[in-house]
Amino acid sequence: MATQPAGIPDLIPHYIDGERVASVDGDTFGVLNPVTNEDYTRAASGKQADIDLAVAAATRAFHEGPWPRMKNRERARILSRIADIVESRDQELAQFESWDSGLPITQAKGQAQRAAENFRFFADLIVAGRDDTYKVPGTQVNYVNRKPKGVAGLITPWNTPFMLESWKLGPALASGCTVVLKPAEFTPLSASLWAGIFEEAELPRGVFNLVNGFGETAGDALVKHPDVPLISFTGESSTGKLIFGNSAPHLKALSMELGGKSPAVVFADADLDAAIDSTLFGVFSLNGERCTAGSRILVERSVYDEFVERYAERAQRIVVGDPADPKTEVGALVHPEHFDKVMSYVQIGKGEGRLLAGGGRPEGFPEGNYVAPTVFADVAPDARIFQEEIFGPVVSITPFDSDEEALELANNTKYGLAAYIWTNNLKRAHLFSQNVEAGMVWLNSHNVRDLRSPFGGVKASGLGHEGGYRSLDFYSDQQAVHITLGDVHTTRFGASADH
Repeated sequence: MATQPAGIPDLIPHYIDGERVASVDGDTFGVLNPVTNEDYTRAASGKQADIDLAVAAATRAFHEGPWPRMKNRERARILSRIADIVESRDQELAQFESWDSGLPITQAKGQAQRAAENFRFFADLIVAGRDDTYKVPGTQVNYVNRKPKGVAGLITPWNTPFMLESWKLGPALASGCTVVLKPAEFTPLSASLWAGIFEEAELPRGVFNLVNGFGETAGDALVKHPDVPLISFTGESSTGKLIFGNSAPHLKALSMELGGKSPAVVFADADLDAAIDSTLFGVFSLNGERCTAGSRILVERSVYDEFVERYAERAQRIVVGDPADPKTEVGALVHPEHFDKVMSYVQIGKGEGRLLAGGGRPEGFPEGNYVAPTVFADVAPDARIFQEEIFGPVVSITPFDSDEEALELANNTKYGLAAYIWTNNLKRAHLFSQNVEAGMVWLNSHNVRDLRSPFGGVKASGLGHEGGYRSLDFYSDQQAVHITLGDVHTTRFGASADH
């Protein structure tokens, strides 16, 4: 068992208007380590009063402060400094993230680097950015005036929390918005580092505010606040529906990246070695707690037996261990509540498929939120483990006989976030990709994304897209300005000589 990283505070405070503060009512909640399930610190528990203070600070900073009125280059300099600081602290960030979430330390280090890249990318984008101009020669010029929307409410999940926070903070700040961040209650530790990073980078006071707390209290108050015109949320689909309903009275702008049950489709002509490597990584990395996990593997019948045998054999050899050990490939799930949920699906799966690996606690780990990498084969498309998001190291494998059946199986859930297609047939690859119901498709690869491309899902997997210019579009209003250059030809109401 690793020792607790240095520098963890006794209380993780809110950060409002440049100050680290306790909750107005003094309430706190315990934050646990997933390996021991014992509290190692406490966090301030935000309510309506704390959200009100944070939104008021962000509103003042938006209307009276320099941030929205800065030139893009000035904002970009600060964003680039943020990226440099995040990069320089990757060791501390990774240790905090691993300790708080159970994420293997080697994977946590990668998240810190990606967080830095998110800020660097949006710094570059706003400097190089352009907006449309249209002209009718001698008659009219039309141009787009882009303006930040205001106070952005950002609600983030507990899987890879720091990186996913950066994914929202980067474009929101780049656009000139001010923000109130509500991190997930299970994993508030790494979010507490943002305040110091932003202070060191000289982000103006009040532009960034953070309120810890539960979704039902702090999150709900942020969603319903009349002075927060836009909400960006990443989390499960049922919570997304609640946020959608609660935002409706204020007609808020919404960007929601929700759950997934993504198919990985392996055709007989695929490079089987590469497909096995990728589909193992795609569901068991990040402890299986990833929205884009390829947790339904569909395999063509002629290679099905070989694939299943080789896949299960590799899954049995995955190294489960202390998240702080660099050799660990799967660590502890984030929280006992989530552990119980995943284990309940493992039990359900035993009645729905052929268990080939895992199926319970790994040997030698009687305590903590450890689930052995679990593989079920011969899973029917109406099985719960085929249809429902488990969000853990559990995978179902199903055979198919034709391209048509593969597509039908791939589309046969309420979700539509990602899809992974493995084939060396170019025509099939493109036709299948264009017909699969998924916001993102990877061909003969896994989850490596160009930050310029759109990120988002269809069906129950989300609303709207972020990434590149689409992120800036979400955090900005695009005002059309029309200028007439020639004579104005207007029908003259009320100018008739006949009365």
